[in-house]
Amino acid sequence: MCPACIATAGWIAAGATSAGGIAALVVNRNRKEKDMDVSKDLPKVASREAWLRARTKLLAKEKSFNRERDALSAARRKLPLVALEKDYAFAGPDGRRTLGELFAGRRQLIVYHFMFDPAWDEGCPACSFVADHFDGALAHLAARDTSFAVVSRAPLAKIEAFRKRMGWRFAWLSAHGSDFNHDFRVTLDGAHPEYNYAPAAAQPEGYPREGEREGMSVFVRDGERLFHSYSTYQRGLDPFLNTYNFLDHTPLGRQEEDGIMRWVRHHDRY
Repeated sequence: MCPACIATAGWIAAGATSAGGIAALVVNRNRKEKDMDVSKDLPKVASREAWLRARTKLLAKEKSFNRERDALSAARRKLPLVALEKDYAFAGPDGRRTLGELFAGRRQLIVYHFMFDPAWDEGCPACSFVADHFDGALAHLAARDTSFAVVSRAPLAKIEAFRKRMGWRFAWLSAHGSDFNHDFRVTLDGAHPEYNYAPAAAQPEGYPREGEREGMSVFVRDGERLFHSYSTYQRGLDPFLNTYNFLDHTPLGRQEEDGIMRWVRHHDRY
């Protein structure tokens, strides 16, 4: 035993040879933990043993959540398919591209509906926040027989200028002049008044009830036939925001007491 440990052991033996002495040590330790000064927005301070008990209890909930998520993903995969009756076409940097061509020979295609109105000069900051997470996934999606593209209603020239400014590499095409955005409920107007499977009028106060909205749609190819399998909107896009996933594991969390995504800026404007 090292000299420091021997000295410590001697101090413990001298001061804690009775039940009262042991209790005094425990009380002193607990008082130090209780009196430790931390900011009010942080959790309470506890011993390593107490932390481990709380962590183990939370782990059980996390495992249960993962099992529920797996079951939900399985149910999502079993949704029926809807055959596409229109031959959607888009303007891209390499010319006209049909929806089928966006598959690039793969069986699946994920499309992110990026809010970019034809009258705007730059894309939506919140959609840009989502898009900052795309490029790193492209090679991995391709390895799983899945292509990825972003579609907006803005003209291609505006899209290209903004994409270059942001430094993104993913395929981004213009649906300007087509029915694509309206058919998949991400451009709202009098003739298309629904969003997120409900009337747009039911959206919370302060949320757009007309114009461009965000979303993601999934398509699958069986030979030459194309099918729509899934679309999600609003909080359904949360799983694709790894910044949020990281923050959700921290004590301060998302820090959005002033409102969801009100803090978000284009990444070149922080």
